[in-house]
Amino acid sequence: MRLHVVDHPLVSHKLTTLRDERTLSPEFRRLTDELVTLLAYEATREVRVEPVTVQTPVSPAHGVALSRPRPLVVPILRAGLGMLDGMMRLVPTAEVGFLGMVRNEETLEASTYAERLPADLSGRQCYVLDPMLATGGTLAAALEFLVDRGADHITAICLLVAPEGVANLEAGIAHLDIPITVVTAALDERLNEKGYIVPGLGDAGDRLYGLAQ
Repeated sequence: MRLHVVDHPLVSHKLTTLRDERTLSPEFRRLTDELVTLLAYEATREVRVEPVTVQTPVSPAHGVALSRPRPLVVPILRAGLGMLDGMMRLVPTAEVGFLGMVRNEETLEASTYAERLPADLSGRQCYVLDPMLATGGTLAAALEFLVDRGADHITAICLLVAPEGVANLEAGIAHLDIPITVVTAALDERLNEKGYIVPGLGDAGDRLYGLAQ
């Protein structure tokens, strides 16, 4: 597994405002959207393309187009939905699948409660959207789910990651024999006793959408 922390002043600027507890949900959603687009630019460096020739007003020009099957973007519900528009702005022709996973707050284990994905992902590049890589259990379960369906190249985009989460994820997916990359805006200090990233930005889902009643 490869970890890529994007080092760019605009990424750092937007992330700093996301961290601020005074940033309200509307602004938080907008900044998340913008930040994901910047991260997606780095995350898609290895997207598969094929050569094409187009006609300009002057002469033929050789270029590339995205290969088929098209990339599959998979937000992990619910917080991953807040990252979807930013990703699709950069890759509008990608397909979208959904994966619902929930973490038990006592055991910190993840389980799948919903999915809307192709039955066969053979030959597909997948881009998984999950704001926080904290304990690593949710993301590890999601990656294994996709590999079991046939995905052969996965990039996860996370706003923040914790060292414990990175280590747990590497251990949890060590048996998966495909290229896996995690792209993030920052590697934070640690997890606290509740499994939250420190300094982090709080609960991404709550800050995107508010508290569920």
